[in-house]
Amino acid sequence: MSKILIIFLILNFYSPVLSFTKEDIISKMQLTNSLSFNFVQTINDKNENGKCIIKYPKKIWCEYKNSNKKIIVSDGKSLVIKTLNTGSYFRYELNKTPLVFLLDKKYLISKINILEPREIDNKYLNFTFVENNNEINVFFDKRNLTLVGWQTEDIYQNLVITFISSVRINQKINNKIFKLPNNN
Repeated sequence: MSKILIIFLILNFYSPVLSFTKEDIISKMQLTNSLSFNFVQTINDKNENGKCIIKYPKKIWCEYKNSNKKIIVSDGKSLVIKTLNTGSYFRYELNKTPLVFLLDKKYLISKINILEPREIDNKYLNFTFVENNNEINVFFDKRNLTLVGWQTEDIYQNLVITFISSVRINQKINNKIFKLPNNN
């Protein structure tokens, strides 16, 4: 009888902690309208870095600090990747990329709400979900529950790992940055 009571107490002690953490992440996300951050992105063992701004729903602007001077812009419907040095220009429907899920705060909240976090290295909380054959991993700092990155596959099925830092929430943003660049 005492073993059952101990198991019951342990389950009741740990279960609310996870749900409390999950509720805190959701509450923080609900109050977030935009994120500004620095990033390091790894694709096929190649690292790139830069800065990004996300404005919910589904808008992103990123500037890479590499020699090609690449920018990525989404207006919520399309995604453009433009390399300023070489002039290369690629336009995709946003809903054909995994970014459509990462840039949709309501969607992320709905997924986090039904998933249980996985603890990684006693440092991160990870939520993994699969949508339209895209496996998406989203990571939060366990200490302050801030988004710290994600892992997806790009349209060429390359593993893309993005770590973010210096996150600023709800900064004033000039909406003109989300205007898609021209192909010239």
